[in-house]
Amino acid sequence: MVIHWFDTLDSTHQYLLSSLREGTLLAPCAIGATKQTNGIGSRGNSWIGEVGNFFFSFCVEEKQLPPDLPLASSSIYFSALMKQVLEEQGSKIWLKWPNDFYCDTKKIGGMITTKTGANIVCSVGLNISISPKDFGTLDIIVTPNALANDLIQKVEENISWKKVFSKYKIEFDLNRNFSFHLDGKLVSLRDAILCDDGSIELENKKVYSLR
Repeated sequence: MVIHWFDTLDSTHQYLLSSLREGTLLAPCAIGATKQTNGIGSRGNSWIGEVGNFFFSFCVEEKQLPPDLPLASSSIYFSALMKQVLEEQGSKIWLKWPNDFYCDTKKIGGMITTKTGANIVCSVGLNISISPKDFGTLDIIVTPNALANDLIQKVEENISWKKVFSKYKIEFDLNRNFSFHLDGKLVSLRDAILCDDGSIELENKKVYSLR
């Protein structure tokens, strides 16, 4: 997969989406930026990033995904692959459902996915060296370029959902002391039941990843 690097972009996610729609880029491909000025965070918030952090998007065709992957859990799948890459280098990073990256009790990044046509666009923002107030930074030293290459290599292994999810499920209990936003409300994960398709059950309601 070819990775295109830029000094500055408003949003790697929006740039890649636009490029795919305009036909100037074709899947599979990837976009990275040294600095991002208006990235997309959770619940429509911006994920603005300074030099030294990780701003990266890639796309694959839906038909290239593992056949057992529930499409609604693509974010969980790719987040888990990112986690594996960092764990293999010594990080203690963990995933808060569905796709936020945490070190200890502080969020250090997140992932979103968007389906456009026959393509899945996945974007990662990660605080490698600098973080805003109340956020954390990664607990190991990595460079954005090396991390991008390692992630793409992991994606191209096309690991099955079953294998990836089996590891994700083991650490799900780390979520119990945290909450997430659902329909504008903050909802506790204390009593959440993780389902095999990556969704959770709360109060007899099935909830899928929202991004």
